[in-house]
Amino acid sequence: MTVDAELPAGVPGIDVPRLAGWLARELPGSGRITAVDLIAGGRSNLTYRITLDGGRRVVLRRPPLGHVLPTAHDMGREYRVLSALGVRTAVPVPATLAFCDDEEVIGARFYLMDFVEGRVLRDREDARDLTPGQARGLSEALAAALAAIHTVDVDAAGLADFGRPSGYMERQLRRWSRQWDGSREAVLATGADRDLPEYGRLVARLGERLPADAPARLVHGDFRLDNALVGLEPRPEIAAVVDWEMSTLGDPLSDLGLTLVYWAEAGDGADEVLPVGATITAAPGFLTRREFAGRYAELTGFDLGDLDFYVAFACFKLAVILEGIHARFLQNATVGEGFDQIGDAVPLLLGRAHRVLDAGSPW
Repeated sequence: MTVDAELPAGVPGIDVPRLAGWLARELPGSGRITAVDLIAGGRSNLTYRITLDGGRRVVLRRPPLGHVLPTAHDMGREYRVLSALGVRTAVPVPATLAFCDDEEVIGARFYLMDFVEGRVLRDREDARDLTPGQARGLSEALAAALAAIHTVDVDAAGLADFGRPSGYMERQLRRWSRQWDGSREAVLATGADRDLPEYGRLVARLGERLPADAPARLVHGDFRLDNALVGLEPRPEIAAVVDWEMSTLGDPLSDLGLTLVYWAEAGDGADEVLPVGATITAAPGFLTRREFAGRYAELTGFDLGDLDFYVAFACFKLAVILEGIHARFLQNATVGEGFDQIGDAVPLLLGRAHRVLDAGSPW
């Protein structure tokens, strides 16, 4: 395989000549690389569309540049879960092609998967051609996809050892607290003046409300509408769920809580609008947060009595993730647009978590 002579070599995060050599060994006969494009929208792992001779397209995923949190961005785990789901379950995912654990190729471990045709819907501009009926259909399809993930037979899928569900929420609290400490050190090392006093009080409140262990279920870890590729014709559908970097075995309501934090509604205040996630769900026809949770409960039969805790916890987790992204932005190690707004969302999320716990209700 050779690289197209007109292809720029300076693609951020990709050593194109080395990638071409690796592809020649791993996918012989796939032809030349004719284009490499960063797929916009990701704030964590980087996703690239690779175009080959004949117009074939594949997708490459690699960790972010710059400050990377310990235990995060494990390409091997993401590749494993996608491979298992694509072969043994009805969860819609792209087909995996090859995994590379040699960091010398492009500077990090990465994997390749098939390109899936579908739209990524994020904002009201994307909703211009969306009817209310299609919006409702997409809402219901997304709830069904989440229910499908949480009802996977992990033994039959070969994922019984994919995580440790016992003590999951307690470990999550410890893990994300450690990640916060690491990101805070990185932020302060840049000379930024950033005081977030509500964080410590929130950790204490969550620790007091930790629920009992739930049955072992597969969890996605970052489930939201714009982490799915959707189709609209002949009917609304989820073509593929993507971005599985935080998947594991654990408490499924942690996924639902995070989905609801991302889910925008008409009438949301300024302190509920986030620079991540799909604000398109505020458009006419989409289910409300309460309706989405109700549909999920119908499909799974799960008890949602402690949903306020899971929504507050999701605010905490997302605040930690965004603080890590903010650290990379301050280090000039982000690729793409919109990173300058990420840091502002952190105090908003901390405040939202406290309000949910104060109210005892996610609504």
